Amino acid sequence: MKIVVFSAKSYDQEFLSAANKENKHELLFIPSHLGLQTVPLAKGVDAICIFVNDDASRDVIQKLSEQGVKVIFLRCAGFNNVDLIECKRLGIQVMRVPAYSPYAVAEHAVALILCLNRKIHKSYNRVREQNFALEGLLGFDLRGKTVGVFGTGKIGAILCEIMKGFGCTLLAHDIYQNADLVKNLGVKYVPLDELLHESDIISVHAPLLPSTHHVINEEAISKMKKGVMLINTSRGPLVDTKAIIKGLKTGQIGTLGLDLYEEESELFFENLSGQIIQDDVFSRLLTFPNVIITGHQAFFTKEAQDNIAAVTFCNIKDFEEGKSANELTKTVTQVELDEYEKKYPRVVVVDAQALRRSSSSSNANRN
Repeated sequence: MKIVVFSAKSYDQEFLSAANKENKHELLFIPSHLGLQTVPLAKGVDAICIFVNDDASRDVIQKLSEQGVKVIFLRCAGFNNVDLIECKRLGIQVMRVPAYSPYAVAEHAVALILCLNRKIHKSYNRVREQNFALEGLLGFDLRGKTVGVFGTGKIGAILCEIMKGFGCTLLAHDIYQNADLVKNLGVKYVPLDELLHESDIISVHAPLLPSTHHVINEEAISKMKKGVMLINTSRGPLVDTKAIIKGLKTGQIGTLGLDLYEEESELFFENLSGQIIQDDVFSRLLTFPNVIITGHQAFFTKEAQDNIAAVTFCNIKDFEEGKSANELTKTVTQVELDEYEKKYPRVVVVDAQALRRSSSSSNANRN
């Protein structure tokens, strides 16, 4: 297959090329994001491969269809940037990497917890300047603290395992309760309000759905313990950033660790050093000394990159063989399609010359 890889960084080229040695597909690596301006780069190819900040909205999908693209391979688990219903309507399959390394993300969440608690980022800079004073570096023992885990899928479950090793009390909130966590780790599932109220540390590991968009908002923050530590390594829009800033200013949020940002598409994965960031909300976040932000790197381990590349090429093989293990478009229902058709009716393009030829032919037959 001929595949255009959008948002391609050096590491994407390294790992995908290594995984492609046995497959011999033709990969064209494009550093730019997929969008209306760059979609012509996919003309004449069988497929495209995209990442979390690529734009696969309705207008882009229509252009891809016009250019003959038959399948979109996501090298990530999230798909909120893809209009699945438009893909289904136009016959474009979408296949994703459902899991690459839940350990990578869970361990990064723990790294943020430890760094914020023990002020590692501050002490690192102090020591490099020969400042060995301890004022302002006071932390707390994790043992005995209550950790609230919002979302106990694979990543959240691994975080529970790690924090149990620190001797923490574990609260959890999820629609689907993991019986093994309850039995083996003593995790207690509670309503969200109780988790917010009782937790010393809250770590968010929920999927982005309409019901979870801005689930951490001003009301939720008001229910948290004063001085709570909040961690998000899941999806940026789960957190209302303006509400978070307000919580930091009042001291309701004591420390904040983010690996994502709800408007990150123009920021993360790029080297913007020397430039002036135009996003005032993000710039305000950077001014707080009790905030650590990493640029969507929680997934970024060798094991995860190996898995992403391997599963991507498994998806390519499945597509060629008519299999659909990781296909997302098959989940779109007829009801969703019907509602979509009402909202976005198909535009029928009439070929005027063909219509005239058909009309002339009909008249001739009648005569």
